[in-house]
Amino acid sequence: MKKLLLPLFISTLLISCQSTKSDYLIKIEDDTHLGFVNTAGDTIVAMGKYPYSFSDTIRDFGVVATESGQLRGIDGKGNELFEVFMYDNGPDYLADGLFRVIKNGKMGYANTNGKIIIEPRFACAYPFKEGFAKVSDNCTIEKDGEYSRWISEDWYWINKQGERVEK
Repeated sequence: MKKLLLPLFISTLLISCQSTKSDYLIKIEDDTHLGFVNTAGDTIVAMGKYPYSFSDTIRDFGVVATESGQLRGIDGKGNELFEVFMYDNGPDYLADGLFRVIKNGKMGYANTNGKIIIEPRFACAYPFKEGFAKVSDNCTIEKDGEYSRWISEDWYWINKQGERVEK
């Protein structure tokens, strides 16, 4: 009986230790197009769907650009998740583990796995710093030469749970 249980235990252990994340997307490209295939070589994102990718390999999350210049977050299956806020001609930078995203014209925050942590509900939102972010529910954009800035009289602070706090 012990001789039978040991191989069964070892087989179960080996199966449970195998990574379920061995499948990921790999960027393929020629002179003018790019796409993504999985590790089995199956096309997941067709060549030419996006003109540019900020990611060569996508396990959970990557950022691509559309023809219109919008930045889109996609998952490891090629599904579009949300628009990524553009900052200095590229995707918003990671600050305190979060970056800004846009859905239905509102801003929120996601993590590096592409999971929305704070649902988009703000008109304007600054990056997190030391656990807090300055946001507003109504703001306007004021142009200043090639730059622009947000104007609001209703700024407030939120924590990483999206709760309004006093700072």
